[in-house]
Amino acid sequence: MNVEVDPPFRRSSFCGGGNCVEVAMLPGGDVDVRDSKNVALAPHRFTAQEWSDFVLGVKAGEFDFR
Repeated sequence: MNVEVDPPFRRSSFCGGGNCVEVAMLPGGDVDVRDSKNVALAPHRFTAQEWSDFVLGVKAGEFDFR
């Protein structure tokens, strides 16, 4: 029997009010991202490389609104 288990999603410690983005690291390196307001929807899945590129961009300020 192969039962699929939801991965453990995490929220930022800065999350407040329940309107949060949740992230789960998957076996193999992929990452699932979902909206905490509607966890019944399928999460967005990113490859390890896509997620790494995104995080590097955030750290470099590429998404800062000026």
